[in-house]
Amino acid sequence: MREQEDHQQQKIFVAEGDKVLRRLFETKMEIISVLLPAKWVESLAPALESRPEKIDVFVASKEIIEKLVGFHVHQGVMALAKIPASQSLPSVLEKSANPRLFVAVDGLSGVENLGVLIRNAVAFGAQAIILGPTSNHPYLRRSVRSSMGTIFKLPFIEAENLAATLKLLRAQKVRCIAAHPHTDRKWLWQTDLTSDCCIVLGSEGVGISPEVLEACDEAVAIPMSSEVDSLNVASAAAAFFYEAKRQRVGIKS
Repeated sequence: MREQEDHQQQKIFVAEGDKVLRRLFETKMEIISVLLPAKWVESLAPALESRPEKIDVFVASKEIIEKLVGFHVHQGVMALAKIPASQSLPSVLEKSANPRLFVAVDGLSGVENLGVLIRNAVAFGAQAIILGPTSNHPYLRRSVRSSMGTIFKLPFIEAENLAATLKLLRAQKVRCIAAHPHTDRKWLWQTDLTSDCCIVLGSEGVGISPEVLEACDEAVAIPMSSEVDSLNVASAAAAFFYEAKRQRVGIKS
């Protein structure tokens, strides 16, 4: 539980909490094992029995589970599963419907922020997330938990060079729009989000890198009080996704 880098090397992840596990059970991901207190066995039995693979189920008291994992657990139910494969850009473009809505993250290190951003993205209809090489992985335990399992519904692309990937998107007529507070003040509602687009968000500290910013079609800001110079990245993402959804109401592919 404490060796996150080891998890990624083994291509496994930890899902925790009742809702997250139930959403995991609904996927085609390979589940390796489940750890839970005895009181959860009957409740989760139908979902476990519906799975095609053999799953090792370990039952222990909540106290023993917390001793094993090394931190307080709210419900004490968790599972170990295989991380799905990163998608290719051509594959995501082929499978996504018009008008496309993607999100790209540059240097996003806050794991909880990434999870909440993913939850917002799925809620407003984003079809894929593109991860820059300096961003954290979306299948880290706290990211999966913060996303409430919505990450299971969002394909991800691991870009070796985010700026180059954005240029490939632009070549496919997908507009790349940087969420950037330090612009010439083109406001969010003044940009057209009705066609294929990718919302690009930066790190909590320094924002979007110059190279990635240069690769975008335009930079757009959210208007806010002068006492605050920026929003939490997950909050900013929600504002952009909502505006895209608002503009697209009634638009059909």
